[in-house]
Amino acid sequence: MINYAVVGAGWISQQAFLPGVGQSGNSRVAAIVTGDRSKSDRLAQFYGIETVVGYDAYDELLASPAIDAVYIALPNDMHADYAIRAARAGKHILVEKPLAKTEAEALAMIEAARAANVFLMTAYRLHHEPGTIAVLEHIRADAIGRPLFFQSVLSFQTAIGNHRLKASAWGGPLQDVGVYCVNAARHVFAEEPIEAIAMAHRPGSDPRFREVDASVVATLRFPSGGLAQFVASFGAADVDNYRVIGTTGDLELDPGFRFETATRLRLRQNGKITETQFPQIDHFGAQVAYFSDCITTRTLPEADGQEGLADMRALLAIEKACLTGLPQKISSPPRPRHPTSDMVRMAPPTDRRLVL
Repeated sequence: MINYAVVGAGWISQQAFLPGVGQSGNSRVAAIVTGDRSKSDRLAQFYGIETVVGYDAYDELLASPAIDAVYIALPNDMHADYAIRAARAGKHILVEKPLAKTEAEALAMIEAARAANVFLMTAYRLHHEPGTIAVLEHIRADAIGRPLFFQSVLSFQTAIGNHRLKASAWGGPLQDVGVYCVNAARHVFAEEPIEAIAMAHRPGSDPRFREVDASVVATLRFPSGGLAQFVASFGAADVDNYRVIGTTGDLELDPGFRFETATRLRLRQNGKITETQFPQIDHFGAQVAYFSDCITTRTLPEADGQEGLADMRALLAIEKACLTGLPQKISSPPRPRHPTSDMVRMAPPTDRRLVL
């Protein structure tokens, strides 16, 4: 059993990670690190977690042999500091997306984990979800021919006051949900993008978007000629899908990204349509089960720090393209691995959660 400290007890920890760990079968939460002691005391009692500490006691907690790994669910600008401190203490690190705020921070995190001989995994929960993997397996099996176009929309209405609306935390729809579109496109084409063009919209009348854009539209170009287009928005109706058009067919995953709903795949070949409804799993339970398996077997996780960095390079290029109105080059080395079926973990969903 791998023991985790949850660093940051906000919405994603309460809604998804804390209940998910109990579904993993090989992991448990041994501690919470938080700035809200009263709230976390209630969470600890609900989940049977022994230890709750403030951020000022983080390093002391890391020195404890009761902790094997940390899950970092803090604002984006805090990822690097807390990850590097965990690595130096010899703890494995699972960190939410995007990996960091700058490329320099991401590289420092990767180097800290390498120097300490611990694993740094970027929290791409969809790499362990059956519908996502089925898309990639169909493409690898030539079900739609050579993939040519990727199209996606991921949007919802974000509530005012959310830390993802703060520029200082590198918030915004591109960083928070656009990263899913970028990650999916990279694995669909099994290549790294080489160029980005983009534009953004920020309505002056909406107080939610004083610091960040409401919507971002981007196009990525890939070495094979593949094109990926997506919309990421914090100010539109709930839409959650992506489509891949190839030379001989197309497929669509709808729903495609969110953890609250099961994925559904539609495959069209030669005029024939096949639909597959995948079972609902606990995405976070599956993710932590995989990472704990990697820790136990000393197997490098597929979604390592370099995977997170590859998405960051694309996000930064898109951000600059929005600001300048000019195409931006992207340079990342090819990935040696992509998500495969042996990474799927069928963690059962749960309704047992406490959201404060």
